[in-house]
Amino acid sequence: MPGIYSLSTFSQEELVSREYIAFEKPDVVINVLDASVLERNLFFTLQLKEMQVPLIVCLNQADVAERKGMNISLDRLSDALGVPVVRTVAVRGEGLHALVKTALEVALHGNGVSRFPTEYGHEVEGRIRKLAGMLQSEGLDTRYPARWLAIKLLENDTQIKQTVEAKSNDVVHASQRFAEEISYIHGEQCFAVIASERYSLAHRIAQDTYEWTASRTTFSERIDWLTTHKVLGYVTSAAVIAGLLLWTFIVGGFLSDALTSLLSLLGPVNLLVSGSLLDIVWNGVFGGIVAGLTLVIPFVVPFYLLLATIEDSGILTRIAFMMDSAMHKIGLHGKALIPLILGYGCSVPAIRACRIMETPRERLLAALAITFAPCAARTIVILGLVAVFVNPIWAFVLYAADIAIIFILGRIALKVMPGRSTGLIMEMHSLKLPSMSVVLKQTWARTKSIMYIVFPIYIIGSVAVQALYRLGVLEQIGNLLSPVTVFWLGLPAVAGVLLILGVIRKEFILLALVAIFGSANLMLYVTPVQLITLALVGMIYIPCLSTITVLAKEFGWKHAATITMANLAAAILFGGIAYRLLTLVL
Repeated sequence: MPGIYSLSTFSQEELVSREYIAFEKPDVVINVLDASVLERNLFFTLQLKEMQVPLIVCLNQADVAERKGMNISLDRLSDALGVPVVRTVAVRGEGLHALVKTALEVALHGNGVSRFPTEYGHEVEGRIRKLAGMLQSEGLDTRYPARWLAIKLLENDTQIKQTVEAKSNDVVHASQRFAEEISYIHGEQCFAVIASERYSLAHRIAQDTYEWTASRTTFSERIDWLTTHKVLGYVTSAAVIAGLLLWTFIVGGFLSDALTSLLSLLGPVNLLVSGSLLDIVWNGVFGGIVAGLTLVIPFVVPFYLLLATIEDSGILTRIAFMMDSAMHKIGLHGKALIPLILGYGCSVPAIRACRIMETPRERLLAALAITFAPCAARTIVILGLVAVFVNPIWAFVLYAADIAIIFILGRIALKVMPGRSTGLIMEMHSLKLPSMSVVLKQTWARTKSIMYIVFPIYIIGSVAVQALYRLGVLEQIGNLLSPVTVFWLGLPAVAGVLLILGVIRKEFILLALVAIFGSANLMLYVTPVQLITLALVGMIYIPCLSTITVLAKEFGWKHAATITMANLAAAILFGGIAYRLLTLVL
């Protein structure tokens, strides 16, 4: 199930998880805790106990807790919670066999349901029991446990309130009265009182189950302080993002040059001379392979490798935390940075990841921002056109310009869709040394999809473009769009064809250029200003068909069309401005 921190209805994943647990009646629920922050994680464990599910507590990252000087007694923790507790270090596979064995025992014998209910202070506990008794006496068939239902009513959970109200107004009125009484006694809202009760109980359980031993400040703790410092944190966040791009430029450029030199030994991709079918196929196949090996793989692999390292180390969540205030300027919070950075890999899963945002408005704003983020396909265009043939510095400038464009358009969207942004609630796991096996697996999983999909498309597409070019079809399309592409954007006449093909897959912009000109050395046919302008337009104009489809699925065709038109309008506007400014510089 999704990683969640409560069973409220503040986010879609929390609602999905709790409905699955309540309605599907799973054989066993494994609650994975971070042992190094046990007290904080127990807040959710207590909510699972309230649902009376067959539960196992998986105490993960036990090695991190031990390095911090925390000695946790599994027996005392199990006794306090009334459920089995298993120690694991998942990245090394420690304890996983015991975890599966315990899960099977619980599923087969049903001994995972807590031996005793969670009890809170007498003012709260007394009213929970009264309300649970009323629910049982009414015989309401809500499929939720009565005690958990009573707690949710006191917390004023909107969905639970509507569910019960449809069956019994008396119970809802009683819950409102009890909640007001609790609020009067404690001087704060009832939901806050119940949250305080959970945290108080979690604190007592944690204090009774672990002991501190002397420990020195670790290197990871020093890094944690640095990355979350109110001033230095912004510096480190900017350095990490800039380092990711520079690493990609430098390593990718080196690999691209090396592969280009190697493939040049096989002979150039000659321009079509006779126009025969053999020429078309040869130039198409060879040109597609050369473009893929020299302009795609050299940049994609280093990018994904370092991104996976940053993710696995825990630094990515620190960047999201530090960027929270900046993201609020466009109506979002720091959590939106996670799907936004994922968008640098692929927009499709990134847009789906917007479900972690709490409100439909925030999900839509995040999706809009993602469509302007340069995904791997757009990165291929930027690096393949600019970093290779102009200068890596100009590629970096394009990335900086993209961030500025996202901010400007985000501010405009915020005016169009006014509303209140929610605060950031996100767990920051302990920093750790990245696991090489995890990093390599993530890098390969992301790269292989490009290799398996892009290379065949490159080869077939390159042949098709060569054929259409010889038939004169591409020239007619280019002439039709020339008022925009040639006169406003200052691009070659074939640019209209490139941008149309790029709607299918952004790499086609680069592929078509190689196929049309019959050479991987594009500087022979296109000026540096045109290459930078084309890369900028290709970076922000209409998303690919896959992205448009997932936008329609997540938000509806109306919103998908609006976002698409915003991308197109921004690309034409900023592209024309950039062309005129670049002619003054280059």
